Amino acid sequence: MKKAAVFRLSMAHPGDLSELERLIASGTVRATDVVAVIGKTEGNGGVNDFTRGYFTQTFIGLLSRHLRRPMEQLIREIPCVLSGGTEGVMSPHYIVFCVGEHEAMPGQGAALAIGTAFSEPVPAENVGRRAHIDSVANAVRKAVEAARIERPDDVHFVQVKCPCVTVARAEAAAAAGKTPLTSDPNKSMAYARAAGAFGVALGLGEIKPDSFNDTSLLSDFSIQSPRASISSGVEVESNEVVVLGNSRHWLGRLRIAHRPMIDALDIGAVVDVLSDLGIAAAPQAAVHDAARIAAVLVKCEPDRRGRIRGNRHTMLDDTDINAQRHVRGAVAGLIAGVIGDGRIFVSGGAEHQGPDGGGLIAVIASPEQGRT
Repeated sequence: MKKAAVFRLSMAHPGDLSELERLIASGTVRATDVVAVIGKTEGNGGVNDFTRGYFTQTFIGLLSRHLRRPMEQLIREIPCVLSGGTEGVMSPHYIVFCVGEHEAMPGQGAALAIGTAFSEPVPAENVGRRAHIDSVANAVRKAVEAARIERPDDVHFVQVKCPCVTVARAEAAAAAGKTPLTSDPNKSMAYARAAGAFGVALGLGEIKPDSFNDTSLLSDFSIQSPRASISSGVEVESNEVVVLGNSRHWLGRLRIAHRPMIDALDIGAVVDVLSDLGIAAAPQAAVHDAARIAAVLVKCEPDRRGRIRGNRHTMLDDTDINAQRHVRGAVAGLIAGVIGDGRIFVSGGAEHQGPDGGGLIAVIASPEQGRT
């Protein structure tokens, strides 16, 4: 049977893979077992955030050396999902997901399961449209099947990295007689994230194929997936998908749970998701309990109505600091205060990902000693 292992590693800069290198050298991690990475780099999180590509290049290069396989092959097999922006107390880090084969153990129960998939490249003219949504949905289904997660309810977190439309890609599409949805790269990232969220919802059966159309994206916010986490960037051309859930076909002590966050102040959701994993926060998780946490994955969004619980916020009006940077810093501070650790994957741009103006939180942790 398969067994998942998760390593949350710090970095001194976006190209620092020294902690992973040490784990491979010591035999703690086998390069052949690495199936995905999700991380936070200290860039701006925008179109021109090249820290994501820098990390990916370094990471794939490290694996290429150890596996003696071409980087061009590995980049199409191992999802590398990096989110730029480590505002406030957020600490730059990356989460390495490994899968190995182990002897079956009777009475194990469900354990963390991981599935990955890649779509075909998404043409610039399809980004943010129905073809993009269907492409994500198909990849999500493949990843769920690869993870051997039998019930959709046992899927707790779906990370997707989508391509966006750059000025150059828009010009190339126009030259070929194609019309992108937008030639504005920043708007394209938002539409790509929306398409990714719709794709996850469709792939998991949360919405029906005939319940929306292209105009629903960034318009009908009643459509959302509380398990979708979507990033977009210039460093990818395909949709890269990582599905995380619990399955009886997997071994190990790790489990995952998730909760929707209704807004940026929803500390209750943080406490509840920890409680789902047997971790108490009163008000902060004890050091020995926090040590059981393997990863914290969060999506958040500035409330587009300009108010949080009736009070005005100015994130959307600030022309000095992007609203996504505001909300990432705020939500990271709230969650870090509960778990006592700044190594939190907090990604902005949560369009259709969890409640409007909110988002979601997923936590991977091991149970208490002596419990399964």
